Amino acid sequence: MTQQTSNRLLSLDILRGITIAGMILVNNPGSWGSIYAPLQHAAWNGLTPTDLIFPFFMFIMGISTYISLRKFNFEYSRATVQKIIKRTVVIFLIGLGLAWFGLSFSNFRSLSDSNLSFFERFFQSITNMEHIRILGVMQRLALAYGITSLVAIFVKHKYIPYIVVVTLFAYFLLLLFGNGFEFSENNIISVLDRAILGVNHVYKDAGIAIDPEGFLSTIPAVCHVLVGFCCGKILMEVKDNQVRITRLFILGTILTFAGFLLDYGCPINKKIWSPTFLLVTCGLASSFLALLIWIIDIKGHKRWSVFFESFGVNPLFIYVLAGVLSIVIGNITFAYDDATISLHGFIYNVILQPYLGDYFSSFVFALLFVAVNWFIGNILYKRKIYIKI
Repeated sequence: MTQQTSNRLLSLDILRGITIAGMILVNNPGSWGSIYAPLQHAAWNGLTPTDLIFPFFMFIMGISTYISLRKFNFEYSRATVQKIIKRTVVIFLIGLGLAWFGLSFSNFRSLSDSNLSFFERFFQSITNMEHIRILGVMQRLALAYGITSLVAIFVKHKYIPYIVVVTLFAYFLLLLFGNGFEFSENNIISVLDRAILGVNHVYKDAGIAIDPEGFLSTIPAVCHVLVGFCCGKILMEVKDNQVRITRLFILGTILTFAGFLLDYGCPINKKIWSPTFLLVTCGLASSFLALLIWIIDIKGHKRWSVFFESFGVNPLFIYVLAGVLSIVIGNITFAYDDATISLHGFIYNVILQPYLGDYFSSFVFALLFVAVNWFIGNILYKRKIYIKI
């Protein structure tokens, strides 16, 4: 007998929670020099399990955007547009605030050998924006959410797939004729990001200024969320979960195969968010969501997923919390064994590494960090406190 459900699927929260827990895990190893291969991003072309985490979250954000705007029947109103713009700005500023917070700590530590007083060091640290990174994960989420939401209101939904295809094809041509598949500062992505944002305000990978969340590569990222939005439409058009998973599996299979086949002419690459990267990750996300719907919402196997619910119901808050905690423990220092060591360094180098070795202790540190954030998120979850950004 086919199980019927309400429009809210627990599997959506679980997949969202899995991605947030995954992002926290891969962003907080004990040592960046000791990371197991599956927990690293691909150096350039290619795909690792870690490369799936962020695009999976963006895919789910597209579905959530559809569900959210559906309440307003996707109709324009001044209040709705103001709400979208406000949320976009708030998320963007939070991301910028995280970058400022981390930079301020770094500036403060770099001035430790100066003759400045504490307050002079503090003031210079929080006001020096010379090397602040303007874009990042939260900023990309903000821009992708805002543009997708406005498109959903002002454009007929039947045209959205065409917009995605045309945009991705144009982006591919830009990459093809602009050295976009080359890991160098001649890459069109690096050239435009440096021109628009400034060389001091972009992420540098091995000394090359190619920002994985840069300005130009945000364009296909918006398309990524639009694909998730279209999948939200597929999900919400019916209430029969068997039909839902069939549609998602078919779509997921088509997108995944298309992405891998086109990889021969357009390499799968997260750092430039290539069209094939979008196809493969959206396809895998669609198939994985279908699998979760079958396991959780149809078969009712929910006990294993309780852990991820705490992440899934407050995803952005917990992600920001993890970012703040990571900065704090990485910059709070104290004297130990005739040297200065950070709290992060003490836990990894003194407590874990001597007994567990380099790689395993680095992994255990990441797991412990995830557990700390889960503990806080679980308190909010049990008290039914949902912090929406």
